[in-house]
Amino acid sequence: MSLPAKVPYRLAPEVDLLVLSFLGHFTWEILQAPLFASLGKTDHFVGIAICLQATFGDLAIALAAFWGAAFVGKGRDWFARTGSVAPAAFFAIGLLATVGLEYLHAELTGRWAYDGVMPLLPFIGTGLSPILQWVFVPMLVLWYMRRLKPRIVNPRQ
Repeated sequence: MSLPAKVPYRLAPEVDLLVLSFLGHFTWEILQAPLFASLGKTDHFVGIAICLQATFGDLAIALAAFWGAAFVGKGRDWFARTGSVAPAAFFAIGLLATVGLEYLHAELTGRWAYDGVMPLLPFIGTGLSPILQWVFVPMLVLWYMRRLKPRIVNPRQ
């Protein structure tokens, strides 16, 4: 009688998503800090705490977008499958949430303000840097997550 082969333990894909997203979003938040008027006048450690809080918001958006894409892609391994429906949903949810939250906090509540050097999107006035953040950071995260898990060919998508 032989023992079954030991299957290596894998963390949930959400863990990979959150760790990789944290690294990318926190770095981006620190680098874009000079584009926000409110961060130019704060103490160094207060600025880091504000960037950390913004990063946790970015992680919440990433997790919601991941689960939305999992619903559309019919499984939590959607990022490893070929096809474009689930990744498109992931980016659409993330971008819509980012634009909505930026508009809410910068334009309606005044929770933060852009500095004069922040490029703004026409018509809605949302900062370009947060939008680019939600394109480039998730793109790198998904690229790396696909490297962590072998691709699955799915003819249904």
